[in-house]
Amino acid sequence: MKILLVDDEFELVSTLAERLSLRGIDADWATSGESALAKLQDTTYDLAVLDIKMPKISGLKLRKKIQKIQPEMRYIFMTGHGSAEDFYSASSEEGPDSYLVKPVNIDDLIAKITAILAP
Repeated sequence: MKILLVDDEFELVSTLAERLSLRGIDADWATSGESALAKLQDTTYDLAVLDIKMPKISGLKLRKKIQKIQPEMRYIFMTGHGSAEDFYSASSEEGPDSYLVKPVNIDDLIAKITAILAP
């Protein structure tokens, strides 16, 4: 399983990637939508964990761009703003996704990744 983490907070995204790697999950990270899209040109990912609020390209807009490159990609969104209800109402037209509130608990993240990618 190959995961892409995208968040404009360097410390958060790099730490999450490191902690996932320590648990045997292959994780790359990017700090912007643009750098995430560049990574997608060379690597196929099973799942992306996207921050909802980022400069230039929001997580929801980034998902639309990723779907054109890798349509089978699955998603988990994370945010420190708003509520689960706000997220689900904003993203409902795109289909179901998972949602985590920051600070992200690594065990909760791993549980969601495992549930989404389970055969």
